[in-house]
Amino acid sequence: MRELVRLYEKYGVRGTFFVEMMQQLAFRKNQARHPELKSLADRWDAHVVDAFKRGHDIQLHLHTRWSNARYENGSWHVSGDWSILNYEPTDARAMILAGKEYLENLLRRVDSSYQCIAFRAGALAIAPSASILNLLVDCGIALDSSLVGGLRLETRNLQFDNTSCEESFLPFYPRMDDARRVSDKPEKIICVPIHQFQSSRRNAFIDVVVLTWRKFLLHLKRAHDDKQDAAPPTDWEEVRHTSRLALVYDKAIKPCFKGKHLVSDISRLNRSFMREMLQDIRRRAAATGLSSLPVILTNHSKYLTDFKPLEGFLDKASAADDIKFLTLTELAETLHRGEFATRSQNLER
Repeated sequence: MRELVRLYEKYGVRGTFFVEMMQQLAFRKNQARHPELKSLADRWDAHVVDAFKRGHDIQLHLHTRWSNARYENGSWHVSGDWSILNYEPTDARAMILAGKEYLENLLRRVDSSYQCIAFRAGALAIAPSASILNLLVDCGIALDSSLVGGLRLETRNLQFDNTSCEESFLPFYPRMDDARRVSDKPEKIICVPIHQFQSSRRNAFIDVVVLTWRKFLLHLKRAHDDKQDAAPPTDWEEVRHTSRLALVYDKAIKPCFKGKHLVSDISRLNRSFMREMLQDIRRRAAATGLSSLPVILTNHSKYLTDFKPLEGFLDKASAADDIKFLTLTELAETLHRGEFATRSQNLER
C-alpha cells in the first residue's frame, strides 16, 4: 500500500482503497487479551489514515470469512462463509454497519465530512440476492463496485455466474433483487461495474506459454525438493470441469483461439494486456456516444510483486488527454449531479 501511494503521488493520481474490515474488527475484538494484535491493528489504522491524508479515498470491503474468527495459541482460525449473500440479512447488515462505522470513526478525526459510501463485496459475491442491495442502501451505501460482467466462478469456496449481466460497462440502477439486472426505474444505489475485456489471441497464446513454463519450472523444483506428489487441489480451483482434458481445453487451448476474458486488475495484467485494456475502454466508450463516462479498474495489492507494469500504465494513463483519475467519493458526487449517465431499462444509453 505504501508503494502504491508513492507511485500514485509520482504520477499525480488519486485512487480509492477498498480496505478489508472484517480482519481489522477481529483484531480489535481480541486485542485486550492479546496485546500483539493491538499493535498490528494500530499500524493498520496508521496506514489507512496516511493514505487518506494524502488525498486518497477509503471505502468498505468485507471478507466475511472472518465473521467467526478465533485467535488461539498465536494462530487465527477462520471458517466463515466467503459470500455475504449466504448470511442472514441481520448478520450481513451488522457486518456492513460495523465496518462502515469503524471507517467513519477513524477518518472523521482527519476530516469531519468523510462518509463511507461505496462497497465492494468479498470475492465479488453480490448477486443474486433479495436483500443485499437493500441492506447497503439502509446502511447509507450509494455505490456498489462488486460486479464483473461475464465472470463465472465455481469453486469449493464460492459459486456465482455473471455471464448474463445486462450491463457490464456503464453505471446502472440495479434491480434490487439481482445486481446483474438493470432496473426499470432509478434506485437509491448505483452499480458501477469493474471493467473486463477480451484479449487478443496472440497475447493469450503468449500468456499461456509463459504460465505453462512457470508451472513446469515449479514442477522441477518440487522434484528437486523430493516433493513429487501432486499438490492437493485448493479451495479456489475450478470444480466445474468434468475432466482434466476439459480443464486443459478451457485454460490453455480455448484462449489461443478466442482470447482470454480478463478482469481489469492492474496488479495482475502484463504490459501487453494493459495496452489492450486501454484500447477496449476507448473503443467501448466511443461506441456509447457519451462525452464522458467512469470506468472502474481494480487492483489487489496482495498480488503485486513487480510494480514495473503498473508504473508503466500510470505513466501513460496520467499523461493521456482523454483520461482523468477520480475517487469513488468524487464519482458518487458526479453521478448525483447527473454529469455521468446512469442507465436504467427506461433510460437507455
